[in-house]
Amino acid sequence: MKIMPNRLDRGFTMYQKEFEDKAVQVLRSGWYVLGSEVKSFEEEFASYIGSKYCVGVASGLDALILAFRALGIGEGDEVLVQANTYIASVMGITINGATPVFIEPDEQYGIDASKLEAAVTGRTKAVLAVHLYGQACQMDEITRICKKYNLKLVEDCAQSHGSEFGGQMTGTFGDIGCFSFYPSKHLGAFGDGGAIVTDRKELADAVRVLRNYGSEKRYYNQVVGVNSRLDEMQAGLLRVRLSHIDELTQDKRRIAARYMRELANPYFELPLMREGATHIWHQFVIRSRYRQQLIEYLDKLEIGTIIHYPIPPHLSEAYAYLGYQKGAFGITERYADQVLSIPMYNGMTDQEQDYVIEALNRFKPETV
Repeated sequence: MKIMPNRLDRGFTMYQKEFEDKAVQVLRSGWYVLGSEVKSFEEEFASYIGSKYCVGVASGLDALILAFRALGIGEGDEVLVQANTYIASVMGITINGATPVFIEPDEQYGIDASKLEAAVTGRTKAVLAVHLYGQACQMDEITRICKKYNLKLVEDCAQSHGSEFGGQMTGTFGDIGCFSFYPSKHLGAFGDGGAIVTDRKELADAVRVLRNYGSEKRYYNQVVGVNSRLDEMQAGLLRVRLSHIDELTQDKRRIAARYMRELANPYFELPLMREGATHIWHQFVIRSRYRQQLIEYLDKLEIGTIIHYPIPPHLSEAYAYLGYQKGAFGITERYADQVLSIPMYNGMTDQEQDYVIEALNRFKPETV
């Protein structure tokens, strides 16, 4: 049996007729950019998240870039961000000219809130909390610190559509929440897409201007903006998926619960749950000191896996100019050497999961 780490086709076939009907509707409308589908999706997604405003943009990275720009964060400013995040989170900071200050993650892979306060300097202007793999960060402590030091709070929710902390949705704790709708995401489009959510009208208005060449009215450009618009087709298809988001979430949680209940092997560690937080299981991530052997073993059984992420941003070639060396962030680097995402996708069958669980429970490294 061949098991892929992710199956995007399953999410399509579950609601195939609805997706196809919506695509034809958009094509026949004759309006393909910033029309009624985008407006409706923005309203529906804001309502789902519990935010006053949503602004659709072209990608999750653009959401981050425009969020920091709208907040006025740039040259000379520092932003605290977890060291184990995907590099796009950091790019949202540095493309605006600001400097990332890396913080080690906690055991649930979120930014370690207990290490934030010691990293605050006179140049610190914001915290970027990344809800990695689908589980919310320790938002009570993070918001406390931001309020104490008057810091902006941006949430990277690219992997946490619908996860909560203390009953509150991720994306609603700070000044701006940034979302990606890349196809593999929990709320995935059929191409690139993203959005910001906020309760502050002036920030929503600023991002609307920035995403459209710096123009609120056609040909009247207030600032130098960009072309970053969620298109009508993606917005329409996202509306279909959003209408089923609760059942998609429950499906992922069903799969994850079985993994947590039935996986038992001393040669890898299961993910830890944060008290007060919920998880939407964008990825199911285990850790193993024997990761390469485990990957090769699973490959032979045709079980696919992915490493999220093998190279931390501070050790990437792109950020060599920051001057970090190996060993700078030991926890982050250990996670990078050990994390492994096992198959997790909507529509995964019991038989497929049987096969993965049995294989993982049989694994034994050759060195033992």
